[in-house]
Amino acid sequence: MKKSLATMVVAALFVTGCAAQRPWYNALICSVAGGAAGAAIGAGAAGGREAGIGAGAGAVAGALLCAALTPQTATPDADRDGVPDSADRCPNTPAGVKVDATGCPPDSDGDGVPDYKDQCPGTPSGVKVNRLGCPERKAIILKGVNFAFNSAELTTESLTILDGVAEILSKHPDLKVTIAGHTDSVGTADYNKKLSQRRAESVRNYLASHGVNAAKLTAVGFGEEQPIASNDEAEGRTKNRRVELQPQE
Repeated sequence: MKKSLATMVVAALFVTGCAAQRPWYNALICSVAGGAAGAAIGAGAAGGREAGIGAGAGAVAGALLCAALTPQTATPDADRDGVPDSADRCPNTPAGVKVDATGCPPDSDGDGVPDYKDQCPGTPSGVKVNRLGCPERKAIILKGVNFAFNSAELTTESLTILDGVAEILSKHPDLKVTIAGHTDSVGTADYNKKLSQRRAESVRNYLASHGVNAAKLTAVGFGEEQPIASNDEAEGRTKNRRVELQPQE
């Protein structure tokens, strides 16, 4: 009876000590103490000539129990992408973005812009892109050339700017130019492409009516396909609604 009581007391003290230990507590001490406590438990549980066997088994059980209760140090993973910081080549990946074994998001077209940021996927190899993954173009943005809401009608302010453009182009009759219309991502892609085409044609028609050779002008609507800023913010959408002049090579 006394042995059983001693066994219970030792076991209680052992478990409480390991479970409540501070992080700086030496794991080796816990293991040794666990082994000793396990031996006492084994000896108390066995009698006579089996005491030695019981003590040995108890020591093993005690050491295993202590190991189970000893806190394990977690491997740092600051962005929580499942790849430890020591192996993460792309730290600070946004939450929810899938990554590979190196902690980097996929980049299907290999343009250096990860898929979750790439607004122009499938860019051909070797083509230079901007920070949104869209091809860089030698283009002149006609700042101030705007249209009525949901329309291809040029605003009064736009006409003054286009008058200056017409004057310059008429002095270079051999220069071929593409007039590119662009929109933001509000609305359907199909509608935006058609609207941008009408707007590009509106600019072309105005220039042609003011002395520019129409045969040298090509109007193309790209819709929302080639953003130069993020469509997630009003400022970015404003920049994306634009008309460009692109010299043809």
